[in-house]
Amino acid sequence: MTDRATAIAAFLAESGWGAADRQPLAGDASFRRYIRLVKPDSTAMLMDAPPPQENVRPFLAIARLLATLDFSAPRIRQADEATGLLLLEDFGDDTYTRLLARGEDEEALYRLAVDVLIDLHRRFTPAMAPDTPPYDDKRLLDEAALLVDWYLPAVTGKPTPSAQRAAYLDLWRNLLPVARAVPTSLVLRDYHVDNLMRLDGRAGPAACGLLDFQDAVLGPVTYDLVSLLEDSRREVTPAVVIAMRAHYLAAFPALDRAAFDASFAVLGAQRHCKVVGIFTRLCRRDGKPRYLAHIPRLWRLIDHDLAHPALAPVKNWLDHYIPRDLRVIPSEIA
Repeated sequence: MTDRATAIAAFLAESGWGAADRQPLAGDASFRRYIRLVKPDSTAMLMDAPPPQENVRPFLAIARLLATLDFSAPRIRQADEATGLLLLEDFGDDTYTRLLARGEDEEALYRLAVDVLIDLHRRFTPAMAPDTPPYDDKRLLDEAALLVDWYLPAVTGKPTPSAQRAAYLDLWRNLLPVARAVPTSLVLRDYHVDNLMRLDGRAGPAACGLLDFQDAVLGPVTYDLVSLLEDSRREVTPAVVIAMRAHYLAAFPALDRAAFDASFAVLGAQRHCKVVGIFTRLCRRDGKPRYLAHIPRLWRLIDHDLAHPALAPVKNWLDHYIPRDLRVIPSEIA
């Protein structure tokens, strides 16, 4: 038995789940893994987040914060922070991804997810999460850089020249005030259909189960809406996107529409450039090529956001250095 297996066995024995049947769930893009624990009369979820690659403390902090606000984050049954093991409430299998695949009402599911954001943005204040980091310039620029650090070299076969990289980041640096010209709230970061669940028996925003929020930051209210409506992994029906943007804006009549539209476009383009780089890195560095299939969709989303006038300088840079013939799925082998 490995050291990790021994630690897991001890944790489960201490928590009273040592004899439970273990059912590993499909892996994601991180080092975390999830194992459903099944007893004859109940289930629980084990999060295995091995240090130093993972740190469960941010997850615990945000889960507890969301619970105080009556949102449905998984209840923490037991935690060993040093070992990176958590015993969580099991929300079941009804992720939005599975519900949509079964033909459930797309607009109703998205409306529920937007209602969560509306409620969160109405009631949350940064003082509620003093230890949550800001979505600062360095973080946003480091993310934008993933496109030129991973994707561009993968499709050109050579490193991005430093001056070219610096010019690209200068363009984004100039746009960050535009992104922030909306209110600040808690940003869950990966707010999309893979991390949302419908919980039967709960009403209002609590009917939406929230997962994978350990990377939460304080940032523009537009970010999670972008993550939801401009999903890197599925095509959201255009009419649903329009309706959900309108639904969100109707809840905040004082919100400047022009500032909202510009922030949405800037953060959309920034996020998609980041994700193109991440998906390339997952293939080249981590041996996970399945994410490459989403790159054509991401370029379509980037093109859509670049149509906003505020993004004209980034559009010109991308058209010059990553023209249409380079906007391809990179090879799996470096």
